[in-house]
Amino acid sequence: MVSDVSDTPSGLLLVQQDVRGVVTLTLNDPARFNALGAEMLAALQSALDSIAQDERVRVVVLAANGKAFCAGHNLKEMAAHPELAWYQALFAQCSKVMLSIQRLPVPVIAKVQGMATAAGCQLVAQCDLAVAVEQATFATSGIHYGLFCATPSVPLVRNLPIKQAMEMLLTGDFMDAATARQQGLLNRVVTAQTLDAEVEQLVQAIVQKPRTAITMGKALVYQQRELGLDAAYQLAGQTMAVNMMDAAAQEGARAFAEKRTPAWKQPTTP
Repeated sequence: MVSDVSDTPSGLLLVQQDVRGVVTLTLNDPARFNALGAEMLAALQSALDSIAQDERVRVVVLAANGKAFCAGHNLKEMAAHPELAWYQALFAQCSKVMLSIQRLPVPVIAKVQGMATAAGCQLVAQCDLAVAVEQATFATSGIHYGLFCATPSVPLVRNLPIKQAMEMLLTGDFMDAATARQQGLLNRVVTAQTLDAEVEQLVQAIVQKPRTAITMGKALVYQQRELGLDAAYQLAGQTMAVNMMDAAAQEGARAFAEKRTPAWKQPTTP
């Protein structure tokens, strides 16, 4: 079903888009465990910016080649630049990528085939959904090297209960996939042989739904999470009212009343 395959000039990120509007971004630096160096972050940012402007896109799958999903920042690269301004620019660049994932108008699914540490664990936590193989492990391991994983803590504490997140952040110890699912970092844990099929199941469930409702819903969930209860309900109610004015929601309501399947207009293929 792939209609377009490309990669970034550096080759660090592979981009695929199929006829349904499913974009797969594959981290492609296995020799460095797909570390989030400046080049990798720039490639990710460019791809996310393009996706944000493409109304044909329905879902993004974030995958990786090699044994590791992502080992986070490259500490060797960081040690070579002992400058405050350089570090500030790197972490700002990484934070922009993470915020871009949340602000995309479509869901992002992390497809985790191996280890995810530090900013790599952050990347998993920042995605809307996450599926991992049984062998995958997760850690915010910067503390082992004297560096508290401050920026990874931002999505981590929004995924895990605070004491579990603090244990990861303070000890740097690895968490296995089963525990990560139990504590809220993952949606599903599967065998390596069924990883593709499990991710595809989620993709299919999403692309069958109207894009407008998905887009409104994703934005609402993250915005209301940061509000007080009264403001959250006010925002949620307004969002639902606007959503109901959309043609897809109107068709869905009519279909429910008439006891039939909604006849939603199919999105234009790339």
